[in-house]
Amino acid sequence: MKLKRVLITGLFFGLISYFTIRLLLDTVTGMKFWERSWQLTSLELSLCIVAGFAFVAGVHYLFRYFDTHWEHEFSRKRILKELGVVTLFMVLFQNIFILPIPIFTDDGLQWYDAVDVNVIPLLYGYIYYGLSRSNSFLKAYVDNRIKLEKVMNDQLQAELKFLKAQLHPHFLFNALNTIYFQMDEDVSAAKRSVELFSSLIRYQLYDQQQTVPVRQELDYLESFISLQKLRASEKLSLSVSVDPELQGQVVYPLLFFPLVENAFKYVGGDYHLKIKAFLEATKIVFEAENDIPATVNNTGGIGLENLQRRLELLYPGKHVLKIDKSETAFKVRLELL
Repeated sequence: MKLKRVLITGLFFGLISYFTIRLLLDTVTGMKFWERSWQLTSLELSLCIVAGFAFVAGVHYLFRYFDTHWEHEFSRKRILKELGVVTLFMVLFQNIFILPIPIFTDDGLQWYDAVDVNVIPLLYGYIYYGLSRSNSFLKAYVDNRIKLEKVMNDQLQAELKFLKAQLHPHFLFNALNTIYFQMDEDVSAAKRSVELFSSLIRYQLYDQQQTVPVRQELDYLESFISLQKLRASEKLSLSVSVDPELQGQVVYPLLFFPLVENAFKYVGGDYHLKIKAFLEATKIVFEAENDIPATVNNTGGIGLENLQRRLELLYPGKHVLKIDKSETAFKVRLELL
């Protein structure tokens, strides 16, 4: 704490304490302090000002002690502990440095002298404590919030990286499995699959900005759909509908991919598969619906579990994921608000 601040604050504290006490005493006793000896008044006033300097310096010494020893404890308990220590300090200080003043002046120490000397400076001391510590506590609160948000952000980023690391091997496994079976049936189709697979990998490796235009994400899905069509059953009835208004709106990458992958993985029954992306007011809506055999218990597996967690991290309170399952069909609708 700067010396200038100690002097100014101490001077003000000493003056206001003295004049308040003097005013109350004069009201009770009927005296008028301006009619007393100016030497006596000057002496009392000087002692109160010196006491004010000592009080402010002592309180800020306690503040430094609190901040050093209770640095990581920021709670109501700490404030109560601080108030307890400051109260004890003020009571001792007042009785040692201020109370002797009325003992040796006027008509000696009276009960109302002791009350005024203990109550008035204590009240002003609490006001000073509140004003001084409110700024410190506010700064500490803001700093703690910033640190907490940074820690939470680091944790979320780590979890997102982990989820993406899970997603990539899951996709690689299915894509390589597709190419593996094509090698025995149609080499040219396998070559085409490798080309599509390369473009998909390139997107995942090199085009992973924080957000991407939705059109870029849909182009990626078109490549994936083309890859899946190469190995799909001839019975597959595929319908893909993309709203031309979906262009520059930004989304986080690989959010729609698990829905499409899941639809191709579990399609069965009458082999109807519908994929639809469109704007609904200001919402981006993506739907994937596929027929399934009545005996298949399709819950989405790792892909949808991953997607649900990523949505919670990336779009908290700004997404709706609906899953409808009947005996013959499985439908997922994702709304990004």
